[in-house]
Amino acid sequence: MQKPIFLSCFLFFFFVYFIPRQSFSCPQDHREFLLEFKKLLTHNIKNHSTQIALGELKTWRPNSDCCKWKLVRCNTRSPSKEVTDLNLNGLVLFGSVSSTLLRPVLRVSSLMRLDVSSNFIQGEIPGDGFGNLTRLISLDMGRNSFNGTIPPDLFSIKTLQHLDLSMNAIGGTLSGDIKELKNLEELFLDENLIIGGEIPPEIVNKARNNIQMNFMSFKIPYGIGSLVNLSTLSMSRNNFSGGIPSSIQNLTNLETLELENNSGLSGEIPTWLFHLQKLRKLRLGGNKLQWNKNGSIFPQSKLTHLSLSSCGLEGKIPDWLKNQTDLYFLDLSLNRLEGSFPKWLADLKMENIILSDNRLSGRIPNTVGETSLMILKLSENNFSGSVPKSIANIYRLLWLDLSKNKLSGEFPRFSQHSLLALLDISSNELSGDVPASFGLNTVSLTMSKNNFSGEFPEEFTKLSFLKHLDLHDNKISGMFPSFISRLSQSLEVLSLRNNFLKGSITEDISTLTSLKVLDLSENSLDGTLPSNLGNLTGMVESPTSSSSIVSSFISEITDLSEIESQDLEVNWKRVKQVISNRNFYLYTCPVRLVAAVFGVGIGGCVGVVWLLFVLLTPTPTLPQIVVRF
Repeated sequence: MQKPIFLSCFLFFFFVYFIPRQSFSCPQDHREFLLEFKKLLTHNIKNHSTQIALGELKTWRPNSDCCKWKLVRCNTRSPSKEVTDLNLNGLVLFGSVSSTLLRPVLRVSSLMRLDVSSNFIQGEIPGDGFGNLTRLISLDMGRNSFNGTIPPDLFSIKTLQHLDLSMNAIGGTLSGDIKELKNLEELFLDENLIIGGEIPPEIVNKARNNIQMNFMSFKIPYGIGSLVNLSTLSMSRNNFSGGIPSSIQNLTNLETLELENNSGLSGEIPTWLFHLQKLRKLRLGGNKLQWNKNGSIFPQSKLTHLSLSSCGLEGKIPDWLKNQTDLYFLDLSLNRLEGSFPKWLADLKMENIILSDNRLSGRIPNTVGETSLMILKLSENNFSGSVPKSIANIYRLLWLDLSKNKLSGEFPRFSQHSLLALLDISSNELSGDVPASFGLNTVSLTMSKNNFSGEFPEEFTKLSFLKHLDLHDNKISGMFPSFISRLSQSLEVLSLRNNFLKGSITEDISTLTSLKVLDLSENSLDGTLPSNLGNLTGMVESPTSSSSIVSSFISEITDLSEIESQDLEVNWKRVKQVISNRNFYLYTCPVRLVAAVFGVGIGGCVGVVWLLFVLLTPTPTLPQIVVRF
């Protein structure tokens, strides 16, 4: 009898300890809450022009263990296998979704980490669910479109250590209830519309790793100087008032200080900032701070980034910068600096030099071609002489802006292997043939208001990524280019206004379907308008969806007296004939053609178009097209 008893005990312990037990499924209510979230999300997709990454949610199926779903993590040590982590970041790729879809998620009371950032979520933050999340440690709702105020229940989550509400449209004042978040270590409120409030000292003292606050109209807390281990302090794009608190000089471990673009931050820039030996990044530009003209600077730090844009700098570029041998980003724009471009500046291992909007003069040194620059912006100064040929040898150069100077002579040729993407040399006195030798990756060429001559270069057809080509107000002559259809299919802006082009506009221009701005006015073109201009579908565009390239071009046009802004409608005034100044032949423009180009039917409107080549500068006696948008 003992053997059967022994065998039974052995089998019992064997199955208990050695045979893997079948895993328990996650709680049924958690699974139902998450499936409800998925249902609300997909329903939103069907009713709006929104796209989501459905692939991540395909594993979310009824009657399956939600602990095995993607984006979900459970406490596997607990018999109940409660859901603890939801990483729902970046599910929405395009469009928008309502904030109400978060309500079922907030009912998962066991959550410790919740990330719903970067999802184009609109509306107020649901305020009635945070009371359930008594274990929540980390909450990331940043990079959405939340509005309204921060709900009071959020401040009741006393376990919260990380809170990110950055890059939304949250307004109102910051509630004093934030002091209840006694365990908070990281707080991100940057790029919101919060207009007031106070960060309690206990929160400041606790958040020893990171504080980022934006659009707030209160002073930088003096107690911030007690965070002796703080390495990064980022408070850019604020409405902070007052000056830089002297207590910051106690932050001997500070490596990054960013206070850019404040509307109320004022006073002198303290010289002791440059005594912080570990400081590497200092960004103070774009506020009301002023450079200490009488202060002596003997930096003890080795800076890599320095932005003093719009800080009232005067005189020559400071000599002490020549000893900052680790510096690779320098922005001294929007000041009153005078003198020449110092040769020692080109000797530093710089990657970005921004000196726009100053009073600098003289020649650009040839040694600039020996640098490793990626960005060089010298616009709106008084530089003269020729552009150094060596500038085309900067193999890493991506962005070159020399606009609004007094540069003359021919512009250097770039290799087709050049990385240059953005070029602006407008408003100078440059001459010679139209520059057309650029790298194959070039995106934008702005060369207007110079003295370039000759024919429109066929070399432009090699630039397959070109989106913006602006050559208005030059001396370009010859026939309208027959190869116009071979220009980049990505081209959005083409401006040849005020040149000496002749001939007629070819039919194949309609193949440039991405065009949003076409300006051929003030030339000597003749003939009739191509009948297939209605194929330029890129011109039918809502104002909010226009690219930054198009928007920046439109903002420069000041003579659009016939284009008025009011609502979303197109009003036709006696559309029979239109003529452009200095295009000497009268064009017949049937209503059906104009309607096709503008994407409208009679009495209806679906979009807005910028069609400038024959609509600009009409004489008072001629009929006008008035586009209202």
